[in-house]
Amino acid sequence: MNRFENPYSSPMTETVESAASEARADFILKTYLHLAGAIAVFVGLEAIFLNLPITESAVGLMVGSRFGWLIVLAAFIGVSTLANNWASSATDASTQYLGLGLYVLAQAVIFAPLLFIVQRVDPGIIPAAAYTTLGLFGVLTAVVMITRSDFSYLRSILIFGGLAALGLIVVSIVFQFALGPVFTYAMIALACCYILYDTSNVLHHYRIGQHVAASLALFASVALLFWYILRLFLMRRN
Repeated sequence: MNRFENPYSSPMTETVESAASEARADFILKTYLHLAGAIAVFVGLEAIFLNLPITESAVGLMVGSRFGWLIVLAAFIGVSTLANNWASSATDASTQYLGLGLYVLAQAVIFAPLLFIVQRVDPGIIPAAAYTTLGLFGVLTAVVMITRSDFSYLRSILIFGGLAALGLIVVSIVFQFALGPVFTYAMIALACCYILYDTSNVLHHYRIGQHVAASLALFASVALLFWYILRLFLMRRN
């Protein structure tokens, strides 16, 4: 199951759009509280990882070999799929939270090498990128919330764009060439589209009770945006 699928098929479970105003407001509040919690846990994990004595050696192993990055990428995709399945569980709340926690942990692990490198080059890049990411996320969220637009039509574009980007990343790792600033800008645009898509799903298409899965989708989009804004700032610094 992926983030584009609806794990709830029961007609007895109403969508957010058709729910009463109180239930809809409660769902949205829970979603963004869980998103804030996921971001806070992510920050805490990175603070731990970046200060571990073995981090430098681990980063060297990950970035020093093209096959190391391929293994990490494959593991991340597998863990992300499992985490999405668990977070989308319709029956077990503990499984949903386990999925969200696993996904946050996986993101923290894959971010650690990039953050370690950025910290060595210029520590000021990290807060600048974080503020930029949160600012863009806030603007995009406001656009959806104010206009109440449904961006579900972006689904096909996001699927194609995500697969194309993944293919380019794998090819660049295998043949050892750099993906330049054009790719980075394109990925920032893709991440912004993901945020529009996921936020509109929060307003229209998720079902009551899916706030954990909704927060995971939003966190994934924010993490993607943060990753490529970090890369952009690092390229400009270099």
